[in-house]
Amino acid sequence: MIFYSTEQLATLPSFDVSRIISLVPSQTELLFSLGLNEEVIGITKFCVHPNHWHAEKIKIGGTKALHLEKIFELQPTLIIANKEENIKEQVEALAEKFPVWVTDVATVEDAINMISDIGSITKKTESAQILSTEIKKLLLQWKQTIADRKKIKAAYLIWKDPYMTIGGDTFISNMLDLAGYRNVFADNLRYPEVSIEDLQESGCEKLFLSSEPYPFSEKHIAELSTLLPETSIHLVDGEIFSWYGSRMLKATEYFDKIA
Repeated sequence: MIFYSTEQLATLPSFDVSRIISLVPSQTELLFSLGLNEEVIGITKFCVHPNHWHAEKIKIGGTKALHLEKIFELQPTLIIANKEENIKEQVEALAEKFPVWVTDVATVEDAINMISDIGSITKKTESAQILSTEIKKLLLQWKQTIADRKKIKAAYLIWKDPYMTIGGDTFISNMLDLAGYRNVFADNLRYPEVSIEDLQESGCEKLFLSSEPYPFSEKHIAELSTLLPETSIHLVDGEIFSWYGSRMLKATEYFDKIA
């Protein structure tokens, strides 16, 4: 059965959390932060944090290419997925046999609520409360720090061939705004394709090239600098901007570095 993060927790059954499989890297890191070392038995190949979990836990494929038979063999008591990260048909196939908790995170507020929800369903309410309180405290301090700064017009690329950016309805755009930037493609939805001409006409003062899902590097800065000579171009840590969960503890320190 599929359970969604929009449902009232009070109406849900008590989940058996003795054998958890996580299908989302950022949420895998969150489960570790909540102290679920023994309970988590399977993760994706992209769940690289913490390092020792990546080495020790059973891999069940990629976020969008799950090895369903391997998951069936593991007989999980709870699977934690995400609406955007995972393929709907694969999640539905798993839900025919196991309870699946599906999160949907598009804003910082959604992320904080997700932390609380996962804390509740995994019986780690206190740990989740401590974590979410610390994140909210850091974010509030950061907002106060940059309150008088003018927002810089920025674009953020996540892919090449074709170039793809972020629309205003994404978690990354929300984090970009929090960092002190105005997403020049915020009027778009999801992850639109953009051309060099679009970037030139956007008036972006800064262009951020994410480390994931496409691994942009210095050579891409060199390529784009010739085409966008008036734009300041930087490589950024994609995990900071797109991983919702305990990784958010590192966000404001990183925002200060790239300011």
